[in-house]
Amino acid sequence: MERILTCIVCPLGCELCIDLEGKEIIEIKGNTCNRGKIYAENECISPKRTVTSTVKCTDGSLLSVKTDQPIPKEKVFDCMKIINQTTATLPVNIGDIIVKDVFGSNIVATQNKN
Repeated sequence: MERILTCIVCPLGCELCIDLEGKEIIEIKGNTCNRGKIYAENECISPKRTVTSTVKCTDGSLLSVKTDQPIPKEKVFDCMKIINQTTATLPVNIGDIIVKDVFGSNIVATQNKN
């Protein structure tokens, strides 16, 4: 099977052509650097995503948050369920952990709020 991806590691946006047999990579073509090869391997074998969202605060406002590490792509919707059930207690500073250990990542604040 052949899979086509656009590399997002750098601004070049190389078109990557990956030959796969099941989950095994046979060949990667189109990358101009090693980072593109690594991106293709990760995306085909174990895709991960950084999740960004908002959580409610105790005063009714919204606080922007994100995962501090990418999580497995298949866990994004489960992560969002946890985020949607979360209420942050103010005050909060950038980088404060709002929810610990969600699929190997913490949900952290991306803004200050008093």
